[in-house]
Amino acid sequence: MKNVMDVLEERGFIKQTVYGDDLRKKLGTESVTFYVGFDPTADSLHIGHYIPIMAMAWMQRYGHRPIALFGGGTGMIGDPSGRSDMRQMMTRETIDHNIACFKNQMSRFINFEGENGAIIANNADWLLDLNYINFLRDIGVYFSVNKMLTAECFKQRMEKGLTFFEFNYMLMQGYDFLHLNREYGCSLEVGGDDQWSNMLGGTELIRRKLGKDAHAMTITLLLNSEGKKMGKTAAGAVWLDPNKTSPYDFYQYWRNVDDADVLKCLRMLTFLPLEQINEMDSWEGSQLNKAKEILAFELTSLVHGEEEAKKAETSAKALFGGGASGEMPTTELSETDLADGAIDIMSALVLTGLCSSKSEARRNIQQGGISANDEKVSDIGRSFTADELKAGVVLKRGKKNFNKIILK
Repeated sequence: MKNVMDVLEERGFIKQTVYGDDLRKKLGTESVTFYVGFDPTADSLHIGHYIPIMAMAWMQRYGHRPIALFGGGTGMIGDPSGRSDMRQMMTRETIDHNIACFKNQMSRFINFEGENGAIIANNADWLLDLNYINFLRDIGVYFSVNKMLTAECFKQRMEKGLTFFEFNYMLMQGYDFLHLNREYGCSLEVGGDDQWSNMLGGTELIRRKLGKDAHAMTITLLLNSEGKKMGKTAAGAVWLDPNKTSPYDFYQYWRNVDDADVLKCLRMLTFLPLEQINEMDSWEGSQLNKAKEILAFELTSLVHGEEEAKKAETSAKALFGGGASGEMPTTELSETDLADGAIDIMSALVLTGLCSSKSEARRNIQQGGISANDEKVSDIGRSFTADELKAGVVLKRGKKNFNKIILK
């Protein structure tokens, strides 16, 4: 069987490794138990989480055993990596709810049954009952403050202020790796490249305290051709929860990626064979649009199921063909949303989220960027009656943003 490290490299996942040659040999000759950490800062996974989850899925397919470590303990501190300010502290109840949501979503991609079935762990089980003095004596002595302060995650916070509360995060994450190594024989940590300093702290702790080699592998962040993080929209993150990002909006996000990014996304975000993806390297023009449709359908199928992907695909094709579909994003209005039996165009645009304010709505109308039922709207005083709304009005901003308003 092919070495999974080769698979991950070919698909563009791997950024950095600790003892890379030894790790490659280990992954090619034995089943390796590895872990990926998730801080439960929301009640849904988002595309930023999806990348390491795909790496987990590939590694499991090649016989390795994943541990999904939820930060029930570290989540009460908050990782300072990539932050210019302190994260909001969460209650235990909020964290437990978020972890339950994460577990449910991850089960679509990771197998929790069988010989190499994934393990679920929560670091609250061992962090929350630690004796502070014993922890400092047992773990703190292996961490150099001078070395910690050179870590990028701390350096970028020094100017604005780094609390001692957050400074403990690296020790906690290192202790997680040590605990999982003792409990499950876990010898590899996999995570985002912004976690590199924290991950090195864990490998060094195991080496110095247990005299054993431990490995770390960082996963490439999903960046577009301009070097900006993908998975963000004007409305915020692209979530895996259909209540936060609808399957249609999810499909449309990937259908509209830049030409330069589509093949990279196909390699990293889907299980399509590389041979099939590599054939698309020479595609241009309308062929690239076909590649985007493949990406959007495959990814939506993985996250939301094939049925939802088919609905989103049908809706998108109907919309771009000039028709309408009941599966497009819909805003239901009640009589209380109307004034004198009607709603004006600017209020409708704000209610649907197509515009963030009435001033933005006015500007879009004046610039010719708004249409209703395929007719361009030029009058900022345009309104829709109750009868029109009961039949449904499809509002469109630009070429790719739609919402159907209907009076119930």
